[in-house]
Amino acid sequence: MTVTFAVDGATCAASRFRAECDDLRSKSGVPCVVMAHGFGATRDCGLGAFAREFARAGMDVLAFDYRGFGESGGVPRQSVSIARQLADYRAAVTTARGLDGVDPGRIVLWGASLAGGHVLVTAARDQAVAATVSLVPMVDGLAAARHAAGHHRSGVLAKSALTAAKGGAVRLVGPPGSGAVLALPGQFEAYTAMAGPSWRNEIDPRALFEITRYRPVRQARGVRGPVLVQIADLDRMSPPQAAAKAAVAARAEVRHYPCDHFDVFPGNPWFEQAVKHQLLFLRRHLREIA
Repeated sequence: MTVTFAVDGATCAASRFRAECDDLRSKSGVPCVVMAHGFGATRDCGLGAFAREFARAGMDVLAFDYRGFGESGGVPRQSVSIARQLADYRAAVTTARGLDGVDPGRIVLWGASLAGGHVLVTAARDQAVAATVSLVPMVDGLAAARHAAGHHRSGVLAKSALTAAKGGAVRLVGPPGSGAVLALPGQFEAYTAMAGPSWRNEIDPRALFEITRYRPVRQARGVRGPVLVQIADLDRMSPPQAAAKAAVAARAEVRHYPCDHFDVFPGNPWFEQAVKHQLLFLRRHLREIA
């Protein structure tokens, strides 16, 4: 089921998955998980596999695309604005609270990668959030830039910085040597394997400057509800050490996986374990406040 909501004159598109059982139903309705993806990704890039697991467990799900991406409206296209994405997330939460059959007191924030930072910021600003799941989160842009430097040749990073300074869209992901923003060995195969029909392999490279200044770790201490942080210990995109610091600040439950960034997504070795831990966490805390 498609749901739309307006933000600053643009329309965001979302998919609603309905709870398939009454295991978590209360007099007020069922919980709802609000889901968003990471850097340059769209809701049809694997979020459905997580959403269906939540629906089978008795939760509604609202998975949305940010403005300028996927099936959402808005311009510029394929351009990451932290402020716009945070506003989109807040609007999605407001929309979820107003859905028929949803318990507005049991809204869950779920974010992966870049959105793993967004959910911490959003939860810190919205004390009514019931629980937060932050999967392989990017919580410190400066640390991420330093982390990337350890995995790339200096010439590659210099070329990316020059391209970003000039503006104009570039490939988001590609094989090593392709000039794409994400071009480490295996990234092209992993990203494109989960890509859906609305995803475009294109990004405004100026997003790199935007992300470098973004540090959700600084707001993690303000989160009051239960938090699950899931860390890929061999992550080449989201620095594991920064994620661990954010988890400590948020007093989070932490799960570690001996894998890289994309290995926790559908079709990869650690997906089942990651979603199992999410379900255990959510069932426990959502029943406590039913």
